[in-house]
Amino acid sequence: MCGIVGLYNFKDSDKLTKTALEAIKYRGTDGSKVVRIENLTLGHNLHSVIDFIVQPIESKKGILVINCEIYNWRELAKKNKIRAKNDSELVLSLLDSKPVKSIPKLISSFDGDFAFAYYSKKEKKLVLGRDKVGVKPLVYYFDEQNKKLAFASEKKALNVIGINAIHLNPRKVLIFDSLKSKIDLVDQNFKFKKNSTPKNIKKSLISAVEKRVPQKPFALLLSGGIDSTLIGKIIKLKNPKSKFVALFAGIFDPVANLGEPKDFEGARNAAKLLGVDFVSKKIFLPEFEKELPKIISLIESTDPVRVGVASTIYFATKEAQSLGLKVAISGLGADELFAGYHRFKSSNDINKDCYSYLIKLYENDLYYQDIITMANKLELRVPFLDTDLIEKSIYLNQKQKIVVNKKTGVIVNKKVLRDIALGLKLPTEFAMKEKKAAQYGSNFDKALELLAKKNKFKSKADYLNSIIVSDKKESSILAPTQKNIPIAALLSTGKDSVYAIHLMKKQGYDVRCLIAINPRNKDSFMYHSPTIEIAKMQASALGMRLLLIHSKGEKETELAELDRGLMLAKKMFQIEGVCSGALFSNYQRERIEKICESHALRHFAPLWHMNQEKYLKNLVKVGVKAIITKVACLGLNEKWLGREINDSAISELSKLNEKYGVNVAGEGGEYESLVLDAPLFKEKILIKFDKKMFGENSGEIEVTFAKLVKK
Repeated sequence: MCGIVGLYNFKDSDKLTKTALEAIKYRGTDGSKVVRIENLTLGHNLHSVIDFIVQPIESKKGILVINCEIYNWRELAKKNKIRAKNDSELVLSLLDSKPVKSIPKLISSFDGDFAFAYYSKKEKKLVLGRDKVGVKPLVYYFDEQNKKLAFASEKKALNVIGINAIHLNPRKVLIFDSLKSKIDLVDQNFKFKKNSTPKNIKKSLISAVEKRVPQKPFALLLSGGIDSTLIGKIIKLKNPKSKFVALFAGIFDPVANLGEPKDFEGARNAAKLLGVDFVSKKIFLPEFEKELPKIISLIESTDPVRVGVASTIYFATKEAQSLGLKVAISGLGADELFAGYHRFKSSNDINKDCYSYLIKLYENDLYYQDIITMANKLELRVPFLDTDLIEKSIYLNQKQKIVVNKKTGVIVNKKVLRDIALGLKLPTEFAMKEKKAAQYGSNFDKALELLAKKNKFKSKADYLNSIIVSDKKESSILAPTQKNIPIAALLSTGKDSVYAIHLMKKQGYDVRCLIAINPRNKDSFMYHSPTIEIAKMQASALGMRLLLIHSKGEKETELAELDRGLMLAKKMFQIEGVCSGALFSNYQRERIEKICESHALRHFAPLWHMNQEKYLKNLVKVGVKAIITKVACLGLNEKWLGREINDSAISELSKLNEKYGVNVAGEGGEYESLVLDAPLFKEKILIKFDKKMFGENSGEIEVTFAKLVKK
């Protein structure tokens, strides 16, 4: 595995490429090479697992840089009668044999994980592609006006030479025509099977694990949960001669009142069951504090959750490196594929939610976990993200993912995996173990809390953001883009959008602007409308710029207005993501995600599938003052209009939920709200209003006066 860089039509491109490669030199120390052909410069850092072939690789027809592990390369070589020493040579020969327009179809035959750049000398076209899941990272930058294009394995590689890149959507193949100076993004989609059975899943999973087991000793990242333990069990059954160690990392620090991590015993017991050596990396708080600047700089984020998870992988793979290992196998992807997260239990459509989480992995977990493992000179392999397994699993009968135990009433997730585990004679204590997030089971989240308090910060996010400012001496890879990406927030003036902004700011995200859609249709499918005129005051109170987009509010056509708003925000404020207050509406979330994907923007929905009553209580607890502005259901009448959402109101809403099925947070359109004050507001909003009733259980307020006042 390796790191790749490419620049087209840049001055001093050789020098810039070498600088970019230096920023990601940890991705490959077995060899480095820079090649220039016409206006294109390509660079490559090699991390050799078995074969040692320095890239870029050049032929008479083209030139290639690739970060790959193609598991069926020998079969492809035999089928196409090609002599090749390894998968990268095979890929070059195959790409040379086809016109550029046929490459998207060709790479669908690759079984494995890859990211590549190929230049056709004849057609003068550059192709960027990656596996459909996005296991291997690839980012790019395109300046149409100045006819420049750049790409790299990581954002920081381009950032150090002044280029702000975005992720290449793995379901797209980018084709750059150097003669016309334009790019085309060609779709490469999954081919889902809708009639898969648990038997199909078992066969595919076993195959996915088997093909990823290397010839040399390797590490299994083991938590003791169903995902990693099942992988270990399959390896022992199908590859009994393979040699691997089970790795676990966590904070053990009695002095800091951090005892044995909750996942430690389960991981140790799982290793004992599998009959493999168990290596536990025990970290003390001072060591963690010392390494934090490096971890943050590597993953390019100060998100507390991301830092916590990354830390477990960082220390585990650092230990693997000290053991001389070059490959680590992980259970990443099982939760997304088989509904493992707690929030799936509240899902209205489990398979749609599984797909939604899956397609975001390339810009989240996969990206930073690849960086972390490569920084420790290890290749990360993820069997659960095998393309065949994904295509058979997404539309699996939802009852094979989540089911209610008829005897106990307990909700069981990842059912098909648990059944496979039991069928392979994995003891019940491992097969049925409930998930605990890595950052909690390893004590890293608690450690971050302690460090924040020790350094007198109100939150973990504030503490982590301070590290970037104070630790500039760390290394050249500490770049300005390390802070969480800049985002826009969709603002409805209601409780959900304001609380979503609160949570994103708390996690350290840079909210650069607000986007409010003002629909003429008050019953818009997408947008909350009754008090949208207050948006300007909320924006002022938040100290943020506001983009107000007018919409007809007609179903589906209203998406064009949102598209326009995001396009403007991206151009004016250089945002890389968008947050919304989506809670349970698949209609709303799916459409936001579709538009975000078309603009290469990340979508954050921090409230998604929160327990509605718990959410409202948290809202009140942090100091968000919201009133009800519209009612439209049985049980809600005129007395509710203008009423503040407080503990008393939440209690009554809960009773109405039991009596009439009213959604406590108004997710079914039962009511709408307006935020008058919040922790982030510098001023609060004072209003006067009239009540308008259209029936016993239908009405709204009409704001007659509003102004900002001191808090």
